[in-house]
Amino acid sequence: MRVESDSSLSTIYASKVPAVTLVFWVIKICATTLGETGGDALSMTLNLGYLVSTLIFFAFFAVAVTAQIRTDRFRPFVYWTVVVATTTVGTTLSDFLDRSAGLGYLYSSLVELAGVMGMLLLWRFWTGRIVFENITRRTDEFFYWATILVSNTLGTALGDFVADDSGLGFVGGALLFAGLLASIAAVHYFRAMPPAILFWAAYVLTRPLGATLGDTLTKPLEEGGLNLSRVASSGVIGVAMIALILFCYYPRSPRSVAWESPADA
Repeated sequence: MRVESDSSLSTIYASKVPAVTLVFWVIKICATTLGETGGDALSMTLNLGYLVSTLIFFAFFAVAVTAQIRTDRFRPFVYWTVVVATTTVGTTLSDFLDRSAGLGYLYSSLVELAGVMGMLLLWRFWTGRIVFENITRRTDEFFYWATILVSNTLGTALGDFVADDSGLGFVGGALLFAGLLASIAAVHYFRAMPPAILFWAAYVLTRPLGATLGDTLTKPLEEGGLNLSRVASSGVIGVAMIALILFCYYPRSPRSVAWESPADA
């Protein structure tokens, strides 16, 4: 339901994002893993290349985010479709910048990290807050999805940098990012930092975790992967996501609160 407001945005909607629970993070990691396997399936398995695949996935993202913006409340399948779209765009766009454009994993990661930080600072400057729950205004929704799109692009480059350039490999990289996420959870538990900062830090880190997990599944054995089919892996992960969404959001309310937080940071 929408109501009129005298604020800088004339329309306020019911919150259009899910509560941040443990299941939220499980689905998010599935989405980022699907983004890696799905993006690679189009660019590598189908041999469309990084640029063409990016254009295709960006068109998919544009359709999905338009549907999300037109909703007047949280709709689980629409929301998570947009998240998956950002991860597939992030995968192929990052690969294009890293490999085709020759930026390399480290430089690309630094540039994209600056992009995420710049987006969050602009969001804070523009609205006076950075939110992750109760997205009810158009301006917050725009910054929310723009930040997610940039962060998922960063996550691909960061995952590849840790797995390849650092020598940790895919499994080692996945363990590193899982450990960093556990550290963020511990900091959140002790309330040592503002929840919004911790949320966006965790959101960024779930992407390289998904990237390394996806590569672990699909890369050749000699590169440290399991050499599973990218298309089949994407299908299985997609089905798992659908099952989790159905189980968690239907018919139960999606607004059970896990992160007790103020709206701003």
